Amino acid sequence: MKEQVEAALAKIRPYLQRDGGDVELVDVENGVVKVRLKGACGGCPMATVTLKQGIERTLKQLIADVKEVVAV
Repeated sequence: MKEQVEAALAKIRPYLQRDGGDVELVDVENGVVKVRLKGACGGCPMATVTLKQGIERTLKQLIADVKEVVAV
């Protein structure tokens, strides 16, 4: 599943990089994807919205086993 998540994040990453941010996969445990927001995303007030409405929604659509995405 980790490889599937990496592939999905590769599709999302250009949108984050366009705004000066990035996302790094930390771990996948029992359907919970742990990521680290980097660059401009790390300190952005809208980071939670990006995490839940952007990254989590996309990963859930692409990978049925994803339950949640959390920032670490």
